[in-house]
Amino acid sequence: MPAKLHLHIENNRDMGPVFEATSERIATALKKYPGLKKRLKITTGMDGDVFAKEMKTADGLFAWKFDTKLIAEGGAPNLKWIHAHGAGVNHLVPLTWLPKQTSLTNSRGIHGEKADEYTCMALLMMNNRLPESCTNQRLKKWDQTFSSSIAGKTVLIIGVGHIGGGAAKWAKRWGMNVVGIRASGEPHRYVDKMHKPAKLHKLLPQADFVLMTTPATQATKHLLGKEELALMKDGANLINYSRAPLVDYDALMVELNKGRLFAMLDVFEPEPLPESSPLWHTPNLIITPHCSSDDAKLYTLKTLDLVFKNAERVLNGKSLVNKVDRVKEY
Repeated sequence: MPAKLHLHIENNRDMGPVFEATSERIATALKKYPGLKKRLKITTGMDGDVFAKEMKTADGLFAWKFDTKLIAEGGAPNLKWIHAHGAGVNHLVPLTWLPKQTSLTNSRGIHGEKADEYTCMALLMMNNRLPESCTNQRLKKWDQTFSSSIAGKTVLIIGVGHIGGGAAKWAKRWGMNVVGIRASGEPHRYVDKMHKPAKLHKLLPQADFVLMTTPATQATKHLLGKEELALMKDGANLINYSRAPLVDYDALMVELNKGRLFAMLDVFEPEPLPESSPLWHTPNLIITPHCSSDDAKLYTLKTLDLVFKNAERVLNGKSLVNKVDRVKEY
């Protein structure tokens, strides 16, 4: 167990103020951990300005975008642990750059209530045919898109983890039929029937709504491709909360243009979505610019709380919370 821990916090300007670990946020989060005061050395950087220097002695790193090559080449000899400032770590895979002695943790579970609010909103918006209404509004077209109650309809949640489980809880409150897919196939109290990924093709034609909340890994790229989208029933709705690579957006646009499927997307590749992207002009689609569940006031503060909890665990020789599996990539 180290007597003192050097934690370096790396910020990125292009991520904006919501994600910045400011001195005020750091000080506020530290108040909960008085025992760290004399055992934790904190340094901060912006856009790599002091990154190479601080990595020479850092034991821990809290960051989103950083120089993985420097770490792979031995530029951080004392590094025991890295915390990624987000739930997904697909931008860091493959994890071949990660030293064997260095653990990687993430922020899964931090989104909590805000994520539930977004998935609830998305399901209700889709059920009330908002993508069609928004398209008709732009066309100045009066078309009364009536809908029926969401009760009794089927939602297929692909990836029943923290976020998917929260969505399932609300869906059951509304009287929906909840079908889930998770790698383990283990049951969930708010899911009527749970399946493993191999059943995806069988389940897609049954769903009125497909909610993507699974991690993006090398194995899940285009989990919903042209073939899978074609299996979805006419009039079905797709919500991609998780990561853009999970869905073939080119194939999706074909279905949206035909008016056969409807979608709400929060994630894109690249981000920001370029002005030249045809998605901006695709009918029957609602775009939210990757702002679904990061609380403007509390997200980074809650994440810092988790980081300091893990810093305390490192100092006390305990196992880390939210450790990423190198093989599973989440």
